[in-house]
Amino acid sequence: MSMPTVLTYLSFSVYRHHHCGGGGRLLPSSPFFLPLKPLSLSPSIALHNPFSSPSISPQQVLLNSEETQVDVDKEDPLSATGFDESFNFDESFDSTELKKFETPVIEVSELEDIPEQWRRARLAWLCKELPAHKTPTMVRILNAQRKWLRQEDGTYIAVHCMRIRENEAAFRVYKWMMQQHWFRFDFALATKLADYLGKERKHLKCREIFDDIINQGRVPSESTFHILIIAYLSSPGPSVLDEACSIYNRMVHLGGYKPRLNLHNSLFKALLGKTQGSSKHFLKQAEFIYQNLTSSGLEIHRDIFSGLIWLHSYQDVVDMERIAALRAEMRSRGIKESKEVLVSVLRACSKDGNVEEAERTWSKLLCIDGSPPSQAFVYRMEVYAKIGEPTKSLEVFRRMQEQLGSTSVAAYHKIIKVLSKSQKLDLADSIMSEFINSGMKQLIPSFIDLLGMYSVAGLHEKLESTFLRYCEVCHPNLTVFNIYLDSLVHTGNLNLAEEIFNEMRGNVAIGVNSRSCNSILRGYLTSGEYVKAEKIYNLMRQKKYDIEIEFSLMERLDYVLSLREKVVEEPIRLKLTPEQREVLMGLLLGGLQIRSDEKRRLHAIQYEFNEESRIHSFLKGHIHDKFHEWLGSHDMLVDSTADIPSSFTTISHSYFTFYADQFWPNGRPCIPKLIHRWLSPRVLAYWYMYSGYRTSSGDILLRVKGSSEGVVNILKALKSKSLDCRVKKRGRVFWIGFLGDNATFFWKVVEPFILDELKELLKAGGDSDGSLESQHINFYSGSESDEKNSGYSDTDTS
Repeated sequence: MSMPTVLTYLSFSVYRHHHCGGGGRLLPSSPFFLPLKPLSLSPSIALHNPFSSPSISPQQVLLNSEETQVDVDKEDPLSATGFDESFNFDESFDSTELKKFETPVIEVSELEDIPEQWRRARLAWLCKELPAHKTPTMVRILNAQRKWLRQEDGTYIAVHCMRIRENEAAFRVYKWMMQQHWFRFDFALATKLADYLGKERKHLKCREIFDDIINQGRVPSESTFHILIIAYLSSPGPSVLDEACSIYNRMVHLGGYKPRLNLHNSLFKALLGKTQGSSKHFLKQAEFIYQNLTSSGLEIHRDIFSGLIWLHSYQDVVDMERIAALRAEMRSRGIKESKEVLVSVLRACSKDGNVEEAERTWSKLLCIDGSPPSQAFVYRMEVYAKIGEPTKSLEVFRRMQEQLGSTSVAAYHKIIKVLSKSQKLDLADSIMSEFINSGMKQLIPSFIDLLGMYSVAGLHEKLESTFLRYCEVCHPNLTVFNIYLDSLVHTGNLNLAEEIFNEMRGNVAIGVNSRSCNSILRGYLTSGEYVKAEKIYNLMRQKKYDIEIEFSLMERLDYVLSLREKVVEEPIRLKLTPEQREVLMGLLLGGLQIRSDEKRRLHAIQYEFNEESRIHSFLKGHIHDKFHEWLGSHDMLVDSTADIPSSFTTISHSYFTFYADQFWPNGRPCIPKLIHRWLSPRVLAYWYMYSGYRTSSGDILLRVKGSSEGVVNILKALKSKSLDCRVKKRGRVFWIGFLGDNATFFWKVVEPFILDELKELLKAGGDSDGSLESQHINFYSGSESDEKNSGYSDTDTS
């Protein structure tokens, strides 16, 4: 099928809607019409530009648009260094291009040229009626016209819907046309529709048509590639950036297009727009964009060079030659090295142990800024630690205190880590005391380093006193308790070790893992407590933990197990505990997904966590351990909480059938009719931790998807528990708000089940945790259920 090349100016006449008695049949001979202005369908001229204003994330929630947000993420204590690690672009980086794209033109007849009067009347009625209905009604109306509706008629209706900016209706008409036996693929129509949907941020629908074009053996137009990439970049979601990169690469390789400068820059900015932990994986993509900019002869902004060096400096293995080449290219283009570039070079030197280059860079940094940023001092400390000179690191630390007049959390973390590794006991302990007395938070990493130092040195009494000091000033932490538990087992203090292990199991904020169980198992086998050892073995078998003990103790364990009556050992039957059931229900209310097979016999729980959320960074480790025995073998094999992926899945199992039928019937989220029976404080707590938000004013919001009837059942159940709240519908999502004193009362109900690390972030009242963006939700106004008028877009309003 050849691409249409003839330009047809479209002139529409839309007929008014007349009803007649006896069932409202059409009057085919009614002479009514309303002339409209000629239509020019050039996707380069947007009907309206949704990208002119910042995209609204589904997590942007506020009750008052004038409230001030506190961006705590700029000082994220969970980052490796404690300071802002996202790349900051210059304001001059953004660019716009007004040049139009060349796009195919739709060939469609004018309404006046259709010879049959009855056909003109019916088309006019459909053009007026279809946009007013939702998908099921629209499909029924179209199905009723099958006897006479043809390809040209469907094209006319779809184009008319685009003309009046009803692009959703045009999409539904187009998808209906594809199912008809007479359908012929129309490249021009598909291109225009995809472009219009992309400009409205409907990236999933735009992608669907994009894939249809490729499946037809055609190459999408440059405009479709461009608009789809921007639509992905402007939409929320965990994988939109990956998809944008994939489309960009296909635009170059499949389409043979040369993307425009603003597209290169927009994608590059999105790659570096996250924290270093997320951005560093996009190095190859960033290099590919740089290569395309170079080969196209386009102007390369200085932030492209700075951003590439920034990305290279965060790699686990730093390519110093590549960084040197980029710096040389900057000099050849007359671009001066900024303070940010020099700090990135220092960071790279700290990983490579290149002292000479680090000192040269430090000298340049002092020439630019007499008061270098605190992270530059941290990197210098690390450089000297790499070459085994911890005293030089300490000198840099003291010089930082003198020069800046203050000390950052990251600097304390680094110097204590350096001194602990080099077994400088007195110095490490002295600076730790200084750190505690400073009143700063985030002490746990330094306590872990200190406890590890005493463990290696065999100073178990000193380790115990440090552990007791830790308990006075910090929340419980699994790693800290594991180090202390190992020490108790090593010294033979089994009674206290047993008490600590039981405390860990009973405290939801700590828990136990494979290391904890192996440690107490080692203690029981060493002391001859075989009955208790067998119980721990059964626990580890149930949780699917690996046995990691010495060979001699393993032989002893085999002997203990052989003493039991010789019966065929049945495989462990997985079964959710009462606590796991409540946790799962809370997460399902918060949006957790269930995947089912075709026959809906086996189901798997899909855990998704926002890698940018500080709350989710804690919660995912807790959930991973809580449901460890249900995870697949790949998701079990993680060395630490930092290695846990942001998405993991349980095995497919029939045990989840109940939850699939209640919360995900027909593959869509639903609120169970019996939800009022299951809203326990623990369920509410996990719902709040997973998808709830605390606003800057201290109010609490809970997010839920489902029917209005289901939300009413939830409200009644909360009311019966004396929890007063308000509800607001935004798009397809309901927000349940606990305002003022009601938020405080809600917090008292759920607080016992909130993880200790999250209590400061989620407690009612006070400042927002900083991980939220803002969206105005006024619980005192009328309904906002109209999806078109809502600021909420749940990934895509597909």
